[in-house]
Parts: sequence; structure tokens; C-alpha cells
Amino acid sequence: MSKIDSIPTLTTETAIEILQKTINELQSSENTKKLEEARGNVGNEMLKMMQFLFPIVMQVQMDVLKDFGFPEGREGIVKFAQMLRSLEREEAEVARLHGVIKAYYLPTVSVSASNESPVDE
Repeated sequence: MSKIDSIPTLTTETAIEILQKTINELQSSENTKKLEEARGNVGNEMLKMMQFLFPIVMQVQMDVLKDFGFPEGREGIVKFAQMLRSLEREEAEVARLHGVIKAYYLPTVSVSASNESPVDE
């Protein structure tokens, strides 16, 4: 059996279950403590967030993915992310839950409507 054969099909229901379980794990006391410590060291700097928070979140998600039959390590998380992207376009709840997870390692971005480009001049 090749590695490709061992990657499960990702349904909307399974994606929601994986994302929800990931969020629950991120909210556990152990992971909350790790994330708070890391967040205290990075402030709102995106590069530092990706350096310190992203690996914690990805490790939690990799551990969850193992329970759903995805390969361990980078291969499993990459395949999951690829399949998740297409589901996000079709299902708002998948996109919402994935956004909750991304908020753990990406800084908030404020968008101002007053900074529109002068296209209509």
C-alpha cells in the first residue's frame, strides 16, 4: 500500500470534526499555557507568531489528524490543508472553524474602507 493510498477521504463532516477537535485541544489547559507563553514573547509581530505559535498549533493539529487516519508529520498536515482548501470554498462552517484555528497564529488585520485605491479618479 503506497502512502497516497493511506490518506483518507475528507468529507465536510470529517473536516468539521477534525477542526472542532483541534480547537478543543488548543483550548486545553496545557496548550493554552504553551500558547500564552509564546504569545507573550511575540506580541503582534507576524514573523515571530509564525516562528513560535504556528509550530504549536500545527503539532496539535498533526496529533488530531493521526486519530483520523492521516499520516504522521508533514505529509499528513499538507494533504489535509490541500483538501481543506477546497472544502472551505463549499462549506461556510469549515471556513469559519479553520479561521478560528488560524487566529491562534496569525495577527489580527484591520482593514480600513477609507484607504481605497484612487481607481475612479
